[in-house]
Amino acid sequence: MNTPARIAHIPLLFFAALLVLPDPAAAIPAFARRYKISCSTCHAPAPRLNDYGEEFAGNGFVIPEEEKARDYVSEGDELLWLNRDFPLAVRFDAYALFDEDQPTENDLQIPWGLKLLSGGALYKNIGYYFYFYMSERGEVAGIEDAYVHFNDIGGSALDLMVGQFQTSDPLMKRELRLTFEDYEIYRTRIGFSRINLTYDRGILATYGIERTGTDLAAMIVNGNGRGEADENRKFDNDKHKNFGFRALQSIGDLFSIGLFGYYGKEEFAGDRTEGTEYDANEVTYWGPDIGIAAGPLALTGQYLFRRDTNPSFDAASPDALRDLETEGIVAELVLAPFGERSRTHYTALYNRVATDCCHGDYETVTGGATYLLARNLRLLGEYAYDFEEERSRTVVGIVSAF
Repeated sequence: MNTPARIAHIPLLFFAALLVLPDPAAAIPAFARRYKISCSTCHAPAPRLNDYGEEFAGNGFVIPEEEKARDYVSEGDELLWLNRDFPLAVRFDAYALFDEDQPTENDLQIPWGLKLLSGGALYKNIGYYFYFYMSERGEVAGIEDAYVHFNDIGGSALDLMVGQFQTSDPLMKRELRLTFEDYEIYRTRIGFSRINLTYDRGILATYGIERTGTDLAAMIVNGNGRGEADENRKFDNDKHKNFGFRALQSIGDLFSIGLFGYYGKEEFAGDRTEGTEYDANEVTYWGPDIGIAAGPLALTGQYLFRRDTNPSFDAASPDALRDLETEGIVAELVLAPFGERSRTHYTALYNRVATDCCHGDYETVTGGATYLLARNLRLLGEYAYDFEEERSRTVVGIVSAF
């Protein structure tokens, strides 16, 4: 389709998004309700976290100096902290999409996602967080993030998260991005491998060295995602556990550089063919990342290299199907013209995946803008071009929480 035709669809999509805007008057997210603060205290804009929001999440979703005995039911038991009012919130996302040269070019994705969230304190320095996807792309997706957070264990700077989370969370948090377009390298799987850097079950430990501005993170996970338990009530399908590590070094107030590594081993999890021998697949990730914050501009960049030793799992695989390499790049630039007071934010996102496997190359560039109609309700518009498919996608929509 030519450019004028594409542009002609944009007002239509914008109008379609406006038709589904909810009334923002009663929209107060759970944490803002709990502490009587504005959403802008933690978000710039929602769901993207500012520095205070990162600290709030790191404290297990509590503000220690604001914790009051009257907010809890203890019944005289010093070991009991029950929230007097159970913290609950809803997120509602809806989009109108034009996808060039596809069987269905125009789609009203209303809603795209509807989720129920809760988080807060369980006890002193212990918090929890979870959300349940009541509808994601038209299906009940169930639990995604769900964990208990132990903060400042033994008075140290050590935190521990136990539960289900994304293994990319120590890097660029997918759930907090402003764009409809995803961070593709985190989602990529190779061959029959079940390993990527999205949701998994495990333990994540973080440790901050304030004197040097160094943050460390280490994790151990099952390595096979968030699927349901098998007939033996086991989530992991093999004896192996996977390990990840990230070090982040701040350089002044404006610059940071990090290094990520991950090693995993997995057995074939599909239906086995009689007479076929299977080998394990070993997966290795490594790569640096950078962050630059300069006034209204914030740049985040990630390079990842992945190697799979045998993603077909076939013991007789030819050399051409072994030691497959994948490279990924994510680079995101966010412009907030008036800093944290901005109601308008502009985003540029570049995605690239180059792989030896399965025609899985991916390269897109995305430009978008988001406008806060209310602190907890934003309108977004986005244009993405796919260099591999030589086609474009235009999206407008809303993201709200209440």
